[in-house]
Amino acid sequence: MIKTLWPVALAAFVTAASGTALAGTPGAKPAEPATRMANAAVLGQLPFADRKDFTTARRGRIAPLPDGQIKDANGNVIWDMATYQSFMDSEFAPDTVNPSLWRQERLNNITGLFKVTDGIHQIRGFDLSNMTIVEGETGLIVIDPLVSVETAAAGLALYRGHVNKKPVVAVIYSHSHVDHFGGVKGVTSDADVEAGRTKIYAPSGFLEHAVSENVYAGNAMSRRALYMYGALLPKSADGQVGTGLGKTTALGRVSLIAPTDTIGAAGEAREERVIDGVRIEFQLTPGTEAPAEMNMYFPDSKALCMAENAAHTMHNVLTIRGAQVRDSRGWARYLDEALIAYGDKTEVVFAQHHWPTWGREEIRTYLADQRDMYQYIHDQTLRLVNQGLTPLEIADTLQSLPPNLANKWYARGYYGTLSHNVRAVYQRYMGFYDGNPANLDPLPPEDVARHYVQFMGGADAVIAKARRSFANGEYRWVAEVMKHVVFDDPANIAARELLADALEQMGYQAESGTWRNAMLMGAFELRNGIPDAGGGTTASTDTLTAMTIEMYFDYMGIRLNGPLAALLMPEFNINWTFVDLDQNHVMTLRNGTLTHRVSAPDGKAVLTIKLTRPVLDDLIAGEISFFEAVHEGLIVLQGKPALLAMVMLLQDFFDPLFNVVTP
Repeated sequence: MIKTLWPVALAAFVTAASGTALAGTPGAKPAEPATRMANAAVLGQLPFADRKDFTTARRGRIAPLPDGQIKDANGNVIWDMATYQSFMDSEFAPDTVNPSLWRQERLNNITGLFKVTDGIHQIRGFDLSNMTIVEGETGLIVIDPLVSVETAAAGLALYRGHVNKKPVVAVIYSHSHVDHFGGVKGVTSDADVEAGRTKIYAPSGFLEHAVSENVYAGNAMSRRALYMYGALLPKSADGQVGTGLGKTTALGRVSLIAPTDTIGAAGEAREERVIDGVRIEFQLTPGTEAPAEMNMYFPDSKALCMAENAAHTMHNVLTIRGAQVRDSRGWARYLDEALIAYGDKTEVVFAQHHWPTWGREEIRTYLADQRDMYQYIHDQTLRLVNQGLTPLEIADTLQSLPPNLANKWYARGYYGTLSHNVRAVYQRYMGFYDGNPANLDPLPPEDVARHYVQFMGGADAVIAKARRSFANGEYRWVAEVMKHVVFDDPANIAARELLADALEQMGYQAESGTWRNAMLMGAFELRNGIPDAGGGTTASTDTLTAMTIEMYFDYMGIRLNGPLAALLMPEFNINWTFVDLDQNHVMTLRNGTLTHRVSAPDGKAVLTIKLTRPVLDDLIAGEISFFEAVHEGLIVLQGKPALLAMVMLLQDFFDPLFNVVTP
């Protein structure tokens, strides 16, 4: 079964970590003096006396999230804000949390139904993202229905309990990340969409990117997302406090309904639509925060939705869970276009994360600052690239944004960071290689570790020296050294403990929620092992069956063990005939490689498989096995099925909990 979609992976593994804030993180240690000093210093570096965001984040609140929790049909808690709120009631950060991150996450704790302006409301704090509800003439337009069906349904129910009970006549996906479409079946249904009672709008390229971005490298992305989001960490002052962009992702069911209407299908940069009497100007922004994304301006409300292109944080040019590198230069240009087109006629800016910004002057400043931030990251990285600096040297040189930006809360690195964003820009232009031939063909980690430990006098000597460095607060160096000892001998408990201690202190100091989570997750697994929190598929049926036939065959090629196939199997073609689509695909195995094309049936093919697309969907979703489908006559085979069986046997299974901090 295919393993895909990072937020769904969280749902598969998180249950063991929920509701454990009071117990703390197993094996966690207090903040060291160097960490306490570093975190205390933050208080003098940023304008903590500025409390405006707390007022703004509460503005227009009609009702909070009831009981602070959302449960599924079986009574299981799938969204829990009450636990966060129980240990984050103090304005003062504990020693184990960077005060700037603590401030951000206290703001993210403010939940509920909010009025943005007349006819526009938001559900905030029900999931990682926001759900926006716009009132039309006859019904509701829902923008971005969260990650899961249950949280979206709870948000809509809260709206209907306090505002009106109109039906949902349209859903708009602002972009192709799952926290902006996964809950769609909590606000509408396949039946309503098929009957035309609800229309689904999305930017051009949405469906392709919504499925493919997290399928081809989906298993690795899912595993790394467990680190980025701290999904298995307890919610506690020495554990997970949030992600900077929001708290975490809900554990409910992820759904997907394909768009009925595409914005920008003809390649337009902007497109105007009237949806249920509401005028909306769409600004297409491909390649920014998502490969397919769009901003929305509501001229009658003088309201601008920036999707996820502007938020109250520095975002990711490259997310640490893994993705394609984003275009920070293009991102800045689209922000500038929005500023020029809408800045002088907008009274409120809202986005699909965090809280809105009101007032034209503040809006213009906010959009300009966000533009300058991404442009600065782009330009200064390339300036240093052209001076010959490597990615790590650039990250160490560009320690901060210019003061006017660095002191703006919405430009702080709570989700993305300056350090990894500049490295992403380098990667976009220059690739993985830093230009030093010594780094062109390096040894793999285990070999490097063995040689390092031998050169440095053996594990005991390295650990003894590293303990002195730890006592001096040199946690980055300790982590650098101890990772080699652990990779040389993963059973060395002293090495694992010291590496965990160093990562933990780095996590306690991190301003970025994602960096904190990754550091603390590494420490957790070094001390406690990889949690046995279940497995199973990490993708929803809706998402898997949304794959095109071409994407499914592509993924079969990715999973094929090429070296074994080249050794064991001859060259051959297989016809896949989809009788309901009147379409044939020819699959070729050659040189350990699966390729395919839409083509007339190959008369020399060793096998012809006749089936329908719904049968393929059932196979993908695991509703039926290939053998059962053949036995029931749903698949007709002509030729040599043994060769297909070999292809299927050579499909690799991807372990969703592979090692990260150990070899």
